[in-house]
Amino acid sequence: MSQAVNKLKPFFENLEFEKNDGKMILNFGPQHPSAHGQLKLVLELDGELVTKAMPEIGFMHRGVEKMAENMTYQEFIPVTDRVDYIAASANNYAFCGAVEKLCGIKTPRRAQIITTMLLELNRISSHLLFLGTHALDVGAMTVFLYAFREREYVLDLIEKYCGARLTHSTIRIGGVPLDLPDGWTEELIKFLDKFPSDIDDYEALLTENRIWKMRLEEVGTISKESALSNGCSGVMLRASGLQYDIRKEEPYLIYDELDFDVPYATKGDCYARYKLYMDEMRECIKILRQCEKLYHESEPKLLADMPEFVSPSKEQIMTQNYSLMQHFVLITQGIRPPKGEVYFPTESPKGELAFYINSHGEASPYRLKIRTPSFYHCAIYEELLVGSYVADVAAIIGSTNIILGEVDR
Repeated sequence: MSQAVNKLKPFFENLEFEKNDGKMILNFGPQHPSAHGQLKLVLELDGELVTKAMPEIGFMHRGVEKMAENMTYQEFIPVTDRVDYIAASANNYAFCGAVEKLCGIKTPRRAQIITTMLLELNRISSHLLFLGTHALDVGAMTVFLYAFREREYVLDLIEKYCGARLTHSTIRIGGVPLDLPDGWTEELIKFLDKFPSDIDDYEALLTENRIWKMRLEEVGTISKESALSNGCSGVMLRASGLQYDIRKEEPYLIYDELDFDVPYATKGDCYARYKLYMDEMRECIKILRQCEKLYHESEPKLLADMPEFVSPSKEQIMTQNYSLMQHFVLITQGIRPPKGEVYFPTESPKGELAFYINSHGEASPYRLKIRTPSFYHCAIYEELLVGSYVADVAAIIGSTNIILGEVDR
C-alpha cells in the first residue's frame, strides 16, 4: 500500500485545486415550472447574480426530422402538429406550403382564406397562452385566468371547424379538407367584437402596474445586433428595433392583400416584448375581419386540381369511382414531388418557422430540416442571462416564449 501511495504522491503534489471563489452552481430545471418544458439551465451564481449560463436540451428529443424521411408526405402532416403544439395549424401550413412550392401547386382562393383565418386564430391562442403563463411566472395570477378564458373561445372556434383543440391537422397539401360550418363566421365576428375590450382588461392590469414594470423593464435586454447575430425572429427581433415580418417581406397565402401593421419597439427588453404581443393580437383582429369579408366573396372550392399530388374531396371520393382510385393510389404509394430542394419560411406566432425539403423524386423526402424560432431563442440564453439576477431568469425565459417541442425536434 505504501508503495502505491509513493507512486501517486507526485501526481497529487502537481494538482492545482481551485480556490473557493464563493460562486455556486444552480440547476434550473428540467422540472422547473418556469422552464416551460424540459429545459435545464446550469447557472453559475455570484450571490444572486448570474455569471454564467449554459442551456442543456435534448430531454424530449423525438427525431421528428428523421421520422419525416421515413414517412410519406401526407403521413407526416399530423406529426408537424407536435412541433409547436400551441400553434399546430402554423406548423401544418409551413410544411404543406413547402410541399406545394416544391410541386408547383396553386391552392384555391377560399382554401387560402380559410388557412389564413386558422393561422391568425392560432396566433391569438398562442399569444394568450404566452401572456397567461408569463404573467403567472412573474406572480400575476388574475391575468392567467382571464387569458385562458378568452383562449377557450378561440379553441371553441377551431374545434367547431375541425373537431380538435390542440393538434388540429387542419391543412392539406393543395388546400383544406373542410369548408367553414354554418354560422361559424357569425361566431367569429361575435368573438372579434368582444376581444378588444378583453385586451384592454389585460393591459389595465399589467401595462402600468408598477410591480410588473419593475420586473420587466431593463430586464433581458437584447440589442439589434445581438438579435440579428443570434438568429432571432418574430417578436424577439421586432422588440429590438427591426420591423421585419415574413408576412410582409415574403408574403404567402393572401397576406399581400391584407391591411395590417407590423408593431415593433426599440428597447429590446422583456417589457417591450410584452407590449408587442398585445399589439399583435390587435392586428390579428384586423386581419380576421378582412378575411371574413373575403370569404363570403370567394368561390366554394377547397382543393387544387392536380390529381398527381392532391387527393379529391371527400364528396368526390364517396361518389366517383375514379376519384376513389386516385385517392387510394396517393395514400398507399404517396405523392412523388419532382427532384429538387425548397426552403419555405412562414411567420409563426413565435417567429420564423420554415421547412427545408430535399426531394429525390420519391414518396418520402430525402432530407427534411425544420427551422424553428424557439431553438435560436433558447441558444441566446447563454448570453442573455449573464448579468441578471436569479429572480429575473423566470421572467426572461417567459418573455422569450420558447416551447421545447420546437427545440427538441
